[in-house]
Amino acid sequence: MDIRDRKLAQLITQYSIGVKPGDRVVIRAGVQAEPLLKELYRCILEVGAHPTLWPELGWPEELLFNLGSDEQISYIHKTTALYYEEYDCLIRVLSEQNTKHLNGVEPRKFALFTQSRGKLMNTYMDRAASGAFRWALTLYPTNAYAQDADMSLDDYADFVYRACMPDMEDPVGYWRGVSAQQARIVDWLKGKKKVHLLGKDTDLRLSIEGRTFINCDCRVNIPDGEIFTGPVEDSMEGHVTFSYPTIYNGREVTGVYLEFEKGRVVKASAQKNEEFLLSTLDTDAGARGVGEFAIGTNEGIQQFTRQILFDEKIGGSFHMALGKGYPESGSVAQSAIHWDMICDLRDGGQIWVDDQLLYENGRFVIEG
Repeated sequence: MDIRDRKLAQLITQYSIGVKPGDRVVIRAGVQAEPLLKELYRCILEVGAHPTLWPELGWPEELLFNLGSDEQISYIHKTTALYYEEYDCLIRVLSEQNTKHLNGVEPRKFALFTQSRGKLMNTYMDRAASGAFRWALTLYPTNAYAQDADMSLDDYADFVYRACMPDMEDPVGYWRGVSAQQARIVDWLKGKKKVHLLGKDTDLRLSIEGRTFINCDCRVNIPDGEIFTGPVEDSMEGHVTFSYPTIYNGREVTGVYLEFEKGRVVKASAQKNEEFLLSTLDTDAGARGVGEFAIGTNEGIQQFTRQILFDEKIGGSFHMALGKGYPESGSVAQSAIHWDMICDLRDGGQIWVDDQLLYENGRFVIEG
């Protein structure tokens, strides 16, 4: 047993989602993550809660997309709906053996699959916003992720555990400290109205009037380190060129450029997989809107690894999500998709809020 798995399981169950006696908890993961799954299962039992496993094997999705009819691709099993509609907690552990196994799927089928699960996404986000459903997302190091990050498995495992638990002796204390630091920024942003963001080939304006910034301090994502809100739905104006490849449903899209008018994408292009980008933007009426605007704050994550769980936290970056917004931020954006895209601001980037400079070259510059 790797003692880091035990510590990570304790962090997730005791701090991140706070499993309580009697809670019904589903753990969704692949077999590669078995060492961590065992520790999570153990921790949940020790609290007096009820764990169950939702296995992810990879090949069922591949067969479904290749052999299934549109009706089969859209079908939702009652057990799947039950987890989101009635369970108290969900722990998702990303643990793929092959991150490219769905690259050959037609974009139309991906869009159909995502569209059919729009109601489930709304249910889980609404229940999470109300506190009725607590969920956490983490990643178990596999050879597939290590290869995507251009690392050996051992080096990647060290990267993952360091990012999740920078203070191995007191991981909870560390994240409470991060929470306090980020709370200062969130408090400063209260009552502010307008954001102007400048970066390489990027000039965006958006409204945050009446919206709430959320302090992401390892309660949901493990690792964490960001603050985010939902911009006013019709406010995004301008253009953005994303610095890094963006990955959605296993498909990597590079060189993404978007133009916005009245909160919606009116022009989109990509250097690679543009067809997939455009198809996903047409998933439903809300897919061309913006549900999230966020600033990455994790200084311990400085390299791009092709895993959004880590990459969106890169200290010195901002990201936005097309589609569905988080209700707790005040967003009312509706869509079956939530697609995060990241932009580096460490080389000349600026964020102005109500004509005050908040952020420059990847650093907050406000005082207090």
